[in-house]
Amino acid sequence: MKILIMTNGEYGRLEWYTGKEKEFELVISVDGGAGWARKLGIIPGLLAGDMDSVAEDDLKYMERHGVQISRYSSQKDHTDTQISLQLADQLGADEITVWGGMGSRLDHTLSNLYSAAYFALRGKVVRFDSPDLAIYLVKDVLRLSGEVGNTVSVLALGDKAEGITLEGFQYPLTDVKVDSMWQIGVSNVVKSKPQVVRVTSGILAVFYYRG
Repeated sequence: MKILIMTNGEYGRLEWYTGKEKEFELVISVDGGAGWARKLGIIPGLLAGDMDSVAEDDLKYMERHGVQISRYSSQKDHTDTQISLQLADQLGADEITVWGGMGSRLDHTLSNLYSAAYFALRGKVVRFDSPDLAIYLVKDVLRLSGEVGNTVSVLALGDKAEGITLEGFQYPLTDVKVDSMWQIGVSNVVKSKPQVVRVTSGILAVFYYRG
């Protein structure tokens, strides 16, 4: 099951998203993400969060359109995005895509990445997507068809990542171990198609820049 999570981060060029929601079997809006869903003409199946950042007009719009609303106390340990990731897992998601999961709040962005990595370790296919940047969380292998010359960075999440192999890049790697406290995979360049990223232990965040 493919589930889309729409958070309240940065979206960039809205026309890029047009029609892409049709790829998913369920859309979950996260609190203020309801406003972005409304702007894009998307009616989510579920709106979740403590509702501290959703505009009253957007909330009423969702209610009028029969969206299921799950409210949580603002006095909680987990972020609304974490709650939505848990909901996606409970609903049987095999693949989870997050829109708006990156933005000016670096703490939120890092929390989102590390929280999503937890589910990637459990076998979920997880990515953060936007017009200019896609971030893939990889626990085994990722195959891309990125354009030659585009920038790709590969970062270890958690303690370390081992068995890292990069094919199709200007700076290839073969069976390399990377400590997350001292990264070596920033600003690689696509050299040929396709590109392959492999890791045998740990989680990699693969940042693919589309420009």
